[in-house]
Amino acid sequence: MLSRALKAKPRWSPRYGDNFSCKSGSILEYSEDCIVGFIDDLSLVFCGNSESHLTLREVLRGSVAVMGESRLGMTEKVVLLEGKIYAVKRFRKVSVGRREFRKRVEKLAQVSQKCQYLVPIAAYLYSKRIKFVVCDYYPMGSLADLLAGGREFGHTALSWNQRLRIALDIAQAIAFIHIECAPHEKNMQMNAHGNIKASNVMINSNFSACLSDYGFTQLAEFEEVSDTWQQKPPPQQEQESIYGDKFWQKSDIYSFGIILLDMLGGSKATGLRHCIEEKYEKIKKGSIEFFEVSLEGKKGCRL
Repeated sequence: MLSRALKAKPRWSPRYGDNFSCKSGSILEYSEDCIVGFIDDLSLVFCGNSESHLTLREVLRGSVAVMGESRLGMTEKVVLLEGKIYAVKRFRKVSVGRREFRKRVEKLAQVSQKCQYLVPIAAYLYSKRIKFVVCDYYPMGSLADLLAGGREFGHTALSWNQRLRIALDIAQAIAFIHIECAPHEKNMQMNAHGNIKASNVMINSNFSACLSDYGFTQLAEFEEVSDTWQQKPPPQQEQESIYGDKFWQKSDIYSFGIILLDMLGGSKATGLRHCIEEKYEKIKKGSIEFFEVSLEGKKGCRL
C-alpha cells in the first residue's frame, strides 16, 4: 500500500480545485508528491487539549486500507510509524467553508468526548484539495461487518447477550444526543444524529458499541457512489427512511429500529418495518421462525 501511495499517478489537476473528485476518492490514490509538491506539508489540528502532532504526509504514508465507503465519503485505516492506528474519514464534498468547518468539527468533538457511547474525534484537516476527520480505530470493525461476516459463512457471529449489549449502547448514544445536547448551536442542529446505520456502529473487543459519524451530515453533502467494490452492502443502506434526509429525532429512532430488526431477524426480517406488523402474532406464538439467535432460556424475552 505504501508503494502504491508513493508511486500512484496524480488523479487530479490543480485547475479543478474543490469541485474535482477522483474516481475512487481514496487518499491511497494520491501520491505524496501530488499533494505536498504544491504546498508545504500540512499539520492536522487536534481537538481538545491534545499535544499530539500529525501531518498530511504522515497520513498519506500510513494509509493502508479502505475500511468502508458511503455517500458522505470514504473511511480508511491509517497506521503511523509509532504503531498508533486511526480511522480517517475523507469527505467527498464538504458543504461549508474552512472557518465554519473548523467550528463545527470542534463542537462535535467536544460533544463526542463527553459520551462514552460516541466515537471521539481526534483531529481534522481542511485543505483546498482534501478534507477529513481523524477518529479512533476499532479493530473489531462495525456491527454491519460482524453481522455480514457471520451470515456469509452460515453461522451466528454474535450471541443474544452480545446483541443486547450492543443495542443498549446504541440506545445510550441516541439518548445522549437527543436529551443532553442543545437543539441548536453555532448554525448546527445538535440533538439529532442524522445517519444512524449498522456500518456506523463500531464494536470494541469486549463487544460494547460506540456510534460514529455524529453530525457528519452537517459537514458534507450526500453524493451517489458505486458499491461495486463492496459486494455485499449492509441491508440497512438499502432502506429509505420515511422521514427523508431531514435531521429529525424521529428519523434517528426509525433507523435504530431498522438496526434492531436486522440484529434480531437478519435475512428473515424481509421487509423490515412491515415485517413485524404483518407477522407479529405468528412470531409471538412461535409458529414461524424469525429470530436469528436462540432465545430459549432467556428470561424476560417477550414480544
